[in-house]
Amino acid sequence: MAAAIQFFRGTDEPVVPDIRLTRSRDGRTGQATFVFEEPEALAPEAMGDITGMFMVDEEGEMVTREVKARFVNGKASALEATYTWKSTADFERFMRFAQRYAESHDLGFSGQGEGAEAEESEG
Repeated sequence: MAAAIQFFRGTDEPVVPDIRLTRSRDGRTGQATFVFEEPEALAPEAMGDITGMFMVDEEGEMVTREVKARFVNGKASALEATYTWKSTADFERFMRFAQRYAESHDLGFSGQGEGAEAEESEG
């Protein structure tokens, strides 16, 4: 089973989001912010109200209800969703999903998010 993101259960969102991670200093809590530009979930023929974002993979489903639309000239043009974790186990579960999602969508995935420890540069 491929990893997928859904705004309506059973319907995969084909638009791949930009994802930014921020973590607390101890790494236990944090957030992933997903930005979908022109997602199909906002198309006029979409199925109705968006009640959440569902991240589905072989382990099951993670849900966030923090989804909001961004408007340009009065028209919804993007969706922004925030997934928050409150434990190391939840973070590790999220990262397993992110890895599977990247693999099933042919994305490069570095595992490093903004707000993670600063990377050392050589030179």
